[in-house]
Amino acid sequence: MSGSQNTSMTIGSLAKAAEINVETIRYYQRLGLMTEPEKPLGGIRRYDEDALARLRFIRRARWLGFSLEEIGELLKLEDGTHCDEAKALGERKLGNVRDKIRSLQQIEGVLDQLVEECCTQKDNVTCPLIGSLHEGFDTATK
Repeated sequence: MSGSQNTSMTIGSLAKAAEINVETIRYYQRLGLMTEPEKPLGGIRRYDEDALARLRFIRRARWLGFSLEEIGELLKLEDGTHCDEAKALGERKLGNVRDKIRSLQQIEGVLDQLVEECCTQKDNVTCPLIGSLHEGFDTATK
């Protein structure tokens, strides 16, 4: 990869290519997710295509819901010899996503019922939606 034409990018051009903020790159460097290239005497740091590929990896992993800590674990496993460990991490994340989906479906059901009640109780001075937020509601039955 490092033999391609665009092997010498400033942090600004790297950020632009990766569609992220320069400060995000610096934050990733502080966390150890990205390495900071050496600064030549009197010059500026230069980043290569590998740095861009790593940022794109991090962005895709973030989009999938991986935390920065989990991304750090995945990056340690990226040599391809730790597929079982990467799979286990992926399975945990998939379980978390499925739990969130179930929770969101419960929220959807409760909100759907509350919104419908708002339209059916014309003589009631208290809005059912606002009232239920003050009083609480049973999500186990939803």
